[in-house]
Amino acid sequence: MTWSPKSWQERPAQQQVAYGDPVKLANVLEQMAQLPPLVTSWEVENLRADLAKAAKGEAFLLQGGDCAESFDDCRSEPIAAKLKILLQMSLVLVHGTRKPVIRVGRIAGQYAKPRSADTETRGEVTLPAYRGDNVNRNPFTAADREPDPELMLRGYERAALTLNFIRGLTDGGFADLHHPEQWDVSFAHGSPNAEQYEHIVSSIRESLNFLSAITGVENEVLRRVTLYTSHEALALPYEQAQTRTVPRRTGHYNLSTHFPWIGMRTAQLDGAHVEFFRGIQNPIAIKVGPAMTIDWLRGLLEVLDPQRLPGRITLIARMGADQVGEKLPALVAAVKGEGRTVLWTCDPMHGNTETTPQGIKTRRFDKILRELETSFELHESLGSHLGGVHIELTGEDVTECIGGARGLDEIGLERAYKTRVDPRLNYEQALELAMRIAKRMRAK
Repeated sequence: MTWSPKSWQERPAQQQVAYGDPVKLANVLEQMAQLPPLVTSWEVENLRADLAKAAKGEAFLLQGGDCAESFDDCRSEPIAAKLKILLQMSLVLVHGTRKPVIRVGRIAGQYAKPRSADTETRGEVTLPAYRGDNVNRNPFTAADREPDPELMLRGYERAALTLNFIRGLTDGGFADLHHPEQWDVSFAHGSPNAEQYEHIVSSIRESLNFLSAITGVENEVLRRVTLYTSHEALALPYEQAQTRTVPRRTGHYNLSTHFPWIGMRTAQLDGAHVEFFRGIQNPIAIKVGPAMTIDWLRGLLEVLDPQRLPGRITLIARMGADQVGEKLPALVAAVKGEGRTVLWTCDPMHGNTETTPQGIKTRRFDKILRELETSFELHESLGSHLGGVHIELTGEDVTECIGGARGLDEIGLERAYKTRVDPRLNYEQALELAMRIAKRMRAK
């Protein structure tokens, strides 16, 4: 079958919605196809080269951000807070691992979410499930839950605004390594993690001052960082509209993001999402859950990366702390046995979701940490290596995940539970996780 940005429409598509007005949908997609791309092909190619280094153990991938972005959060404060925590985590990892860190945000496009059911029932009322701000609206009314193609245009606009602000911050000195103390988030002052972070900051500042003193040069490279974007390419009409050819390059690029991924719910070999992904030139990621089989994974790799291009494939394992020891080794061994070099990362969040007796969805920090540490050990035992981590986090003072240094309990969840979909690590928990990773990798 000849590939085109529209060829996915000939395949069965999971997690898609039926728009009531096909003419309106076509008009929206035509508008989006004429708008400038959100990212550039050379940024995409730079990321692929970086991921190829991580696959060989020469760098480490830090991928994190919201479970589902909200249009309402397209404001300076939450965007800056997410950038701050990603910068702080990457600083800890660089200091601890002595490796370059590739920073990728779940940001500027994570506006659609897969759902386990097409509908939601409250009392005697049943309505379509909320599928993210790109698709429909969260309030439980018939009008809000009706899929609206105009929301894809709103999603494009907010992604563009978010990217513009991030680029302004990173180019304007916000990420200056000479002044990492400016990345502080005030509510964590006084915690053990904040004290340890201050020690790392002091160590880095001393090293930079020493370098400047002996060379007489202020390194401009240390005043800015690169942050790539990623999201689950779930709503295929949105992805199709931003997929295009570019001058002096071969093939099509999905320029709605640098790094799209495909989830387990949509990774059918004969499905629409795999068909779409096989034709784009971006580096791509595949979520690998406990239901993944060796044959299924081999089939995906053959379809999505027949030429075995360095940096093309990242496998994001999300098994759960109780299943990772049983499920992960055979898959790692199978990929290794085929001579493929892929980037293995760990998503210790999605396999560890649970609901409290009060009906609150949460995750336990000790399980998140256990899945991560077990994954490191398994890769080492198999002659492989874990080259990155994929986490849902926020730079805000939320209370959504249980545990961490301050011992947040089930009762404490109600203080600042803000997520619309999945629970996220708050600033302090995310920083603690980065310190645990750095300590482990430094010891090795």
